[in-house]
Amino acid sequence: MIRKYFKKMQGGGFSPPRKPLSKIGWSWLGAFIGIYLIAILSKYSYENLHNSLFLVASFGASAVLLYGAPQAELSQPRNLLGGHIISAATGVAIYKHLPFDVTLLAALAVSLSIFAMHFTRTLHPPGGATALIAVIGDPEVHSQGYLFIVFPILSSAIILLVVALFVNNLSGHPQRHYPRYWL
Repeated sequence: MIRKYFKKMQGGGFSPPRKPLSKIGWSWLGAFIGIYLIAILSKYSYENLHNSLFLVASFGASAVLLYGAPQAELSQPRNLLGGHIISAATGVAIYKHLPFDVTLLAALAVSLSIFAMHFTRTLHPPGGATALIAVIGDPEVHSQGYLFIVFPILSSAIILLVVALFVNNLSGHPQRHYPRYWL
């Protein structure tokens, strides 16, 4: 039984081939524009870009999905928006209403956000990081309370979505379109 368990970890397939340079280029362009626009919003909203709430790390991972794998289920608008909103709400609620140590709050926020995203069919892996940021963020994040869900989370996710709609549909390749579905 133990041998069988460890045999599963061997894999059996091979790594897929590298994507064509054109797909890599479109991915780069989308990620650059999306993150740059959020950074500009951050720059003009806060004195110090490093302390900006808009430039949330989980959006880097969202950019990878939206521009690097636009056809993936986890990249669709429903997943992007729902995943971040649900996870932000979960993280904020956990931090505000449970009187536990931050280590337990962090684990609860991430695990409950995954549960909620699965339940609502909005699984978006960067959402787990969004929930975590709501718990372990600095005092400025915590002082926002539920407003954190709207600014920066929803507003920045919308920027990434608009850029994904624009850039992923510029290509003439029939497989490079976005989204596959909305609901």
